Amino acid sequence: SEDEIRTLKQQKVEEAFEREQATQELNETNEQNTVSEEGGEEHEEEAVTLTLEERENKDYLKTLFEILILMGKQNIPLDGHNVDVLPEGIFTSDNFQALLEYRINAGDEVLRKRFEMTAVNLEYCSKTQQKQMLEICESCVREETLREVRDSHFFSIVTDEVVDIAGEEHLPVLVRFVDDSHNLREEFIGFLPYEADPEMLAVKFHTTITEKWGLNMEYCRGQAYIVSSGFASKMKVVATRLLEKYPQAVYTLCSSCALNVWLAKSIPVVGVSLALGTIEEVCCLFNQSPQLLLELDNIISVLFQDNKAKGNELKEICRSQWTGRHDTFEVLVDLMQALILCLDAVSSDPSVRWSNFIVGRAFVLSSAVTDFDFIVTIVILKNVLSFTRAFGKNLQGQTSDVFFAASSLTAVLHSLNEVMENIEVYHEFWFEEATNLATKLDIQIKLPGKFRRAQQGSLDSEVTSENYYKDILSIPTVEHIIQELKDIFSEQHLKALKCLSLVPSVMGQLKFNTSEEHHADMYKNDLPNPDTLSAELHCWRIKWKHRGKDIELPATIYEALHLPDIKFFPNVYALLKVLCILPVMKVENEKYEIGRKRLKAYLKNTLTEQRSSNLALLNINFDIKHDLDLMVDTYIKLYPEKVEFQEDFIPSNNSE
Repeated sequence: SEDEIRTLKQQKVEEAFEREQATQELNETNEQNTVSEEGGEEHEEEAVTLTLEERENKDYLKTLFEILILMGKQNIPLDGHNVDVLPEGIFTSDNFQALLEYRINAGDEVLRKRFEMTAVNLEYCSKTQQKQMLEICESCVREETLREVRDSHFFSIVTDEVVDIAGEEHLPVLVRFVDDSHNLREEFIGFLPYEADPEMLAVKFHTTITEKWGLNMEYCRGQAYIVSSGFASKMKVVATRLLEKYPQAVYTLCSSCALNVWLAKSIPVVGVSLALGTIEEVCCLFNQSPQLLLELDNIISVLFQDNKAKGNELKEICRSQWTGRHDTFEVLVDLMQALILCLDAVSSDPSVRWSNFIVGRAFVLSSAVTDFDFIVTIVILKNVLSFTRAFGKNLQGQTSDVFFAASSLTAVLHSLNEVMENIEVYHEFWFEEATNLATKLDIQIKLPGKFRRAQQGSLDSEVTSENYYKDILSIPTVEHIIQELKDIFSEQHLKALKCLSLVPSVMGQLKFNTSEEHHADMYKNDLPNPDTLSAELHCWRIKWKHRGKDIELPATIYEALHLPDIKFFPNVYALLKVLCILPVMKVENEKYEIGRKRLKAYLKNTLTEQRSSNLALLNINFDIKHDLDLMVDTYIKLYPEKVEFQEDFIPSNNSE
């Protein structure tokens, strides 16, 4: 239109004016610089002299940083030995010292000049200095990722299971954001020391993210915590405190964890925590030994010779991380007989086929899984979590599955409430199934030993096993799962999931009869042009409703964000970016989820006592660029007294 043409002309005129103004300012600046250079020749000579004095020290520090970064990337521990106290007069260099010596011997003049007059038994770089330099390395590498996060504005925080770093518990922290290339990424940004007190943990968590790492939590749009059994209640306190300060940081499930596994780990019943720990140990033992898996295969073949399809399916499952499946407890109940027979056979085998470690673990685990307490726990978990299995599976499915799952939550809660109202009847069926399985496996049906011992001499000791497990296990489990589902799928979370109808394939399944503007209200302040949202959404629907016959509807947020004309829909683009970073949404492109995979690999390949939170960040983010000059300058600013001390050791050119 003529108005648009006039607007374009006006824009060009303004741009030309701005360019002219910028050129004029640049010329003025250059003139000022020339004047200052002419008037300050003496000062410049002094600065050059100062730079020459510091150059050797800077080169030396740069070499130290290069070695530390190499050790981090290659996962080489700083210490080369585990001896705490060495006999007097004996000096053994650690890995860092050894690499320094190697560089000196290879002809590094900077290091040779520094250490040619140093005593042989002196450390080239003290442990304190190594620690200080490592902290700077970690901070600079982390900052590269955080800079991208800040440029993206919106992000989500995800934590993984608590891990042991050199004897201390730490919480791995990852951040989700959409980068400049419209890719959803999940990157590891560091470890946070774990606190036993949940309120203290919440304060430290918030302080670290905002003050130490410099992220603005006002832009946080999601938070999720993958936890080990026993830690769930503490992390829930952290989530609640953050929600109180930042209501838009929606508390969600994490896409990398199956809903049923997450719910089971969050149940505050000691028996459940013990059972989950035992299951993990059983899975770990079989995954450690291919020979043990082969033994299990043979037993499965014998037990399922009348149903070979089922047997082959179980064999395939056993070769995967089956403890993270939606149907973990169904699989476990099916495998119980085979597992027990295999563990018993190994622990009682008189031959030398098995190592002492495997025989010992098999004996301990056989005792654990043949306890009636374990049997009744897994059977009740299997039955209770069957109501959420399909729902949880859809949450990890395609975008359309996630959208329709949000609508099915009401039905899931209705079913669980019905179970709670009729818990006597349901528990009777569950307990009967547990006793039948125990009888089949020749396991004695009895109350837990600690309960029997506590009841000795009590007048009211006529408690049946069925009633005991109803009160101690079935009722708390069902109550907890109902409440947990309500907490994790808050009204705000469900509203966000209903905005997924923006994705064209979902829109198509709804016959383009959608009303995202009602649900998108919560993100109104995140939009560039909220006043035009309704008109823009109408255009977005028309675009896809009247598309060409050969054009397929984008099925995921990832595909929609990569559309060539997505920037013509700025509000839709902003909404899709915010929805994309919700932790419940899976990372569509696996290569952008490497942060978590590398974290798992680091923890698996590094001995607990050799782990370092600083080196771990360098190892996991080995492909992030690093600026050695920045690291050196930062070190000099933070520890000027160290630099002065080191300069005393630099041989002067005039000392001869």
